[in-house]
Amino acid sequence: MTDSLYSVEQVAERLGLHVRTIRNYVRDGRLPAVRIGKQYRIAHEDLEAFTGRPVNAPGDTAGQQRHTEVSSIVEIDAISRHTADRLTTLLMSSAAHRSPGDAPLRIETAYDAERSRMKVIVLGGLADTARLFDYMEGVLAS
Repeated sequence: MTDSLYSVEQVAERLGLHVRTIRNYVRDGRLPAVRIGKQYRIAHEDLEAFTGRPVNAPGDTAGQQRHTEVSSIVEIDAISRHTADRLTTLLMSSAAHRSPGDAPLRIETAYDAERSRMKVIVLGGLADTARLFDYMEGVLAS
């Protein structure tokens, strides 16, 4: 049980509604609130009863799933066009053949033929990015 009190603005933000809508719910008696000074405060338990589902208190991470994301830029010098193409094919197929519930994975590659340089940009989860780096190391080591 928590003793948290929310302002009308906080409730509106949590529910994705306009502040005026929340004030109307309070005034109509649909959402119980206490008036403190000139402002309404809504108890955590009343908000949960109103929504019909649990609401995390501010700073409470229970029930939330942690999200991590990696942004990486890898530059590879002295790479042939053939190896760059192999690496691009491997990375793109790895990203394309993933399970529907997996976190998003975005890969971009660019090859500069004049400098024999390749750039790989990876945006994704920790495990997926680490796996891609292992694949890259395997191709580059051969």
